[in-house]
Amino acid sequence: MTTNVGGIDKLIRIILGLAIIGAGVYYQSWWGAVGAIPLLTGFIGYCPAYPLFGISSCNNDKKE
Repeated sequence: MTTNVGGIDKLIRIILGLAIIGAGVYYQSWWGAVGAIPLLTGFIGYCPAYPLFGISSCNNDKKE
């Protein structure tokens, strides 16, 4: 599995994931679990939706 999430994209995903989880805890809602998705993709560095659309925010992605 190659990385397709770049540095700034990772940072945004991690911050957004933590914010969604925090809001879910604050409002005592299960919707906070949705924050695990951007948080996980931010830490792993791979987004499964990006290849479907031909997107990559990683600078070292080589296209032939």
